[in-house]
This record gives sequence, C-alpha cells and structure tokens, in this order.
Amino acid sequence: AANRNKAMAEAHQAVVFAFNITDQGVEFEFDHDALLRVWASGVRAYKKWYARFKNRLRNGIYPAKPSSLLTMMLVMIFATMFGNDLSFGYVKQLNPLLVRYLGVVPPHDTYASCALIACILWLLVVLIYKLLIGQMLAYHGWMYEGRGRVSRPTKVWAVLAKTLLRNRRPGLFSFQNSLPRLPLPSVGDTVRRYLVSMEPLLGDEEMLEMRRLAAEFQSTGIARKLQFYLRLKSWWAPNYVSDWWEEFVYLYSRDPIMVNSNYYAVDAIFVRPTRIQAARAANVSWAMLQFWRRICREEMPPILLNDTVPLCSWQYERQFATTRIPGEERDYLMHLNDTRHIAVFHSGRFYKVYFHYGNRWLEPCELEAQFQRIVDDKSPPAPGEAELAALTAGERKVWARARKDFFRRGVNKTSLDAVERAAFVLVLDDEEADYDPKDDSKLDHFAKSLLHGNGRNRWFDKSFSLIVFANGRIGVNAEHSWADAPVMSQLWEEAVITYDIVCDGSLQGHTERPRAQPHPPPVGPQRRLSLRHRQPASRCHRPAERRRPSPGRPPAVRQRRHEALLDEPRRVHPAGPAAGVLQGQRRRVLPDLRGLHDPAVQGGPHGDRPVLHQRVVRVCSRYGKRRKQ
Repeated sequence: AANRNKAMAEAHQAVVFAFNITDQGVEFEFDHDALLRVWASGVRAYKKWYARFKNRLRNGIYPAKPSSLLTMMLVMIFATMFGNDLSFGYVKQLNPLLVRYLGVVPPHDTYASCALIACILWLLVVLIYKLLIGQMLAYHGWMYEGRGRVSRPTKVWAVLAKTLLRNRRPGLFSFQNSLPRLPLPSVGDTVRRYLVSMEPLLGDEEMLEMRRLAAEFQSTGIARKLQFYLRLKSWWAPNYVSDWWEEFVYLYSRDPIMVNSNYYAVDAIFVRPTRIQAARAANVSWAMLQFWRRICREEMPPILLNDTVPLCSWQYERQFATTRIPGEERDYLMHLNDTRHIAVFHSGRFYKVYFHYGNRWLEPCELEAQFQRIVDDKSPPAPGEAELAALTAGERKVWARARKDFFRRGVNKTSLDAVERAAFVLVLDDEEADYDPKDDSKLDHFAKSLLHGNGRNRWFDKSFSLIVFANGRIGVNAEHSWADAPVMSQLWEEAVITYDIVCDGSLQGHTERPRAQPHPPPVGPQRRLSLRHRQPASRCHRPAERRRPSPGRPPAVRQRRHEALLDEPRRVHPAGPAAGVLQGQRRRVLPDLRGLHDPAVQGGPHGDRPVLHQRVVRVCSRYGKRRKQ
C-alpha cells in the first residue's frame, strides 16, 4: 500500500491541474512548469498561424504589395479633397448608399467611398497583373530556340518577362497562383506519342498489333468519352496528372518500397569536414532544419530557369514531417505542419531528440552533445526494437496488418508516433563507408548501405532519412511518393555544400560552442516485443520472402520522459485466448537519476537539475502460464 501511494503521488507530478476534496474543502494543485510549457506551445502555434496567414495574403496579391493599396487609397482621397474626382463620379453615387445603409455621416462618407473604390480598382489591377504573368509563363517557345539568332516572339516575351518580374523578390509560393495549367493533348496526339514510346520495346509483329489496337481505340466512342472526362478535370485542377500519378504509381503499389521506390544520395566524396560522427550529424541536421525553417517562412525564392521562369514549389511543403502510412489497399501520406523533434536510430535503439526547446532552436554544438550521448550509450536494444524498422522494408500489406493489429492504441501508438511525427529520421550507423579511387567496391558498399542497409536499420516510410556513418561520411535515403528527386537534391546540395562547415582545426573536428544553454536530453521509446512477434518482424527485411505475421499477444511498448515516474501496480489481462498472461505487480520503470550529474553540460531543462540521459524504460514483469479467458 505504501508503494502504491508513493507511485500515485509521483505520477500526479506529471498532471498540469489536479484537485482534491477534503474535509476542509477543495484543494487545487498546479504544475507551473507544465503550464508555462502549454502557454509557450500556444504562443508558438499562434505565431506560426499568423506567419502562414501573412504569407498566404502576400502570395495572393503578388506581385503587388499591401503598401500599394494604401498609396492608392490616399491618392484617391486627397484628389477628391482638392476637387479632382478620379472615380469618374462613382464617389457621389456611392455616398448616399453608405449614409443610408451604414450610417456614415459626411464628410466621412466621401472618404469611405474613395477608399472602397480604390480597393476595388487595386484588386482589379492585381488580377490583371497576375493574368498577364500567367499568360507570359504559358509561352514555351523559348525552350526550342537554338543557339544564335532568337525569334521575334521570344524576344518580345523576354522583354515582357523582365518588365513584369523585375525586382519583385518573390517568396517560395508567390507564383503558385500564376502558374499555367497543364495543357491537355488531343486523343490523336496521345496515341501518336504512345506508339513512339513503344517502338523500342516491341518487335515488328507486336508493333503492328499495337498499331491496330491503337487505331481501334481511337475510332470508338470510348476514347472521346475518356477525353471528355479528362477535359472536365483539367478545368478545375491545375494539373490533371499529379494526383493520379502519386496515387496509382506510388501509393497503390503493394511491393516493398525499400528498393522499388526509395532512392539515395551520396556524400560529397572529395570533401570531409570532420571524422567525428556526432559533429557531422549535428551540422547537417542543423542545416536541414534551417532549410525547413526557410520553407515554413517562405524566405527561400523559387527555382527560376534563366532567372525568369519559376518552377512549381508545391512539393516543398511535404519535405519535412511527412510519413508514408501503410494501408491494405493503398498507402496515404501524413504531413504535419509543425513538430519539434527528430527520431534517431542507433545500434537498434530509437531516440527522440528535440531540436526546439525553450522558445529557441538548438545550436549545432547542442545537437552534437545530444548525439554524442546516444553514440556513447551502450545499453542493449529492447527485445524486438532492433528489427522494428524491417516492417517498413517489407510488403505494404503485411506492414499495414501489423500496424492495425499492434499499433492502433495505447503506448504502442505513442511510441510509433514518436518516429512518424518526427521532422526526419537520423540514422547513426555503426559501420563505416568511404570512397577509394583504387577500390570500386567501397563505393558500391557505400551506395548499397544508403539504398537498403541491412533491411532493418532504415525507416523507409519517412520522407527522408539522414544517414551518418561511424567515420563521418553521410548520405540520405528518400521516399519517392511525396516529391520528385530535384526537390531533395536542392536540400542535399545546400546542406552538404553550403552549410556543412564544422569548424577549423583548433576544435579537432567538433562544432563551435557558444555559451551554454539548457536543452532537453534524448528520450528513447522502448518497444518490448514477445518472441513470437519478433520472428516475423525480423524476417520482413527480406522482400523475397512472402510471410504473414503469426497471431499472438500484441507487443507491449512503454515510453517515458526523463522524469522519474512509477507505474501503478495492476494486472494486465490478455487480449485473447492465445495471448499470454502478464502477472504480478510492475516495479519501478525508471530508476531515480536525480543524483547523477553530467559535468559536460551546465544547467538543465529544470533549472538547477542536471541534464539526465535516459533512453529505454525497463518494464519488469513475470510471465505466468497460459490460461483460458
């Protein structure tokens, strides 16, 4: 009973608000630290909402500026005050309506009429401006110009483009509403291009049969009917192909995505800023997070061809905090607008590392300290934890069923969310990879490790996973359905070439350390799988084997923060007759670490308390014999 009361007392420390009814009345208890965290989270969410609203407003009126609206209103008002009616008499017609329906008294009715007419004229000018930009971008003749003389239409187009887009400083999504629609080809043009694409693949007899089938299809009413439906979609969708391409080419595929869909990118092989794994991981992770920050703020300009023609930037939205969720019939993409942590995988163990803490973004040196603790952690992975990522490498239907059966609710779902809701996954690999011009096999090993690893040390469902090898080499494994490779290439180029400068030689390859700041320790969710559930998970990383997971007791997964909490003693009953019975009282799931102190870090997330490093949470239990429910 004493242990039970103590456990409940320590568990109540994690509650933000609580009240007790006693003989003397009602007692209220508040956790001030938790309330401050809730308040800071709300303020941050409001700031992000306001920033998104401001960016949408700016993109909606681009290339105009809000200051131009104010200027037009003032010109209209001052001109009317000095007897020059620039509205061609509409101000006098509008004044009686404002007095009658809105109760505006003179002379304020004249000012309101001028402001309203100026706003309408301004919106009309902005709309015409955006239509001109759209028509300008719809011209494709410049693509087919040869070297030397340029045709007159292309010269006129170039002058118009430079005039309309001069010194406009566009944001990342400023041109999205002005981009031209994807043109819809005719049925004859589609059939002709299809036959041209099939000529290298078919023999003479097969090609004759294909031509006969194409002519038969074109002569029937099915082609005209399908073309009519496609034209209807092209009227309300700016791109009538992209959503179908994403859905039917990628998401409906039931094959493993490990090799069939995902792709990889290699490090700049002739440059190595440092050989320290944690330092390289911290610098590249920080560079990627800064890239994401620029995307969210829309501070990054769009890609411009010849510094004139913008490319579509829609795919940048899902570059971070995006995960491919498996389904039995088709997958779907889960994207979050905001998250504050990344998931780290090292030696078969998962960690949750916060990159935003205390209303600020952590510096590279602070991330390096977090990653170095993870590398120095020699505790073994929980049973089944090392093989969990193999589920993302196998067939999609098998992964979907396992997710539905074992990760729908409770702590299993919470632990899985820690990975899927992360900004990206960082893999601190135990092996080394390098490039040697005298040995091509090393580069082959480098590429194979980035593409698939050992089948269970990469989380293939994430939009991308940053892989840092033990000798400081880096690479990336990216999922393909959320965007094309050029979007990921721009991130990789800026992170590796522009920002990946660790320091000079005086710090021996470590990141530069500013003044100490408190930061949270990494949190490691534990996944404790029973033996019969580890077996199918360990085999899923072999795509050639088609195996179904065996039924049994669902895996028990526990996740805790760095606070010292106690689990309430209780009996866990089986979910079915085939499940084992977990008996006995649960002991302490996290030891008391308040006496430990890390001299490398000054201060901590809780004032004078030191920063504690705790990864896994051990759940001590006894398995009894099976019994019927």
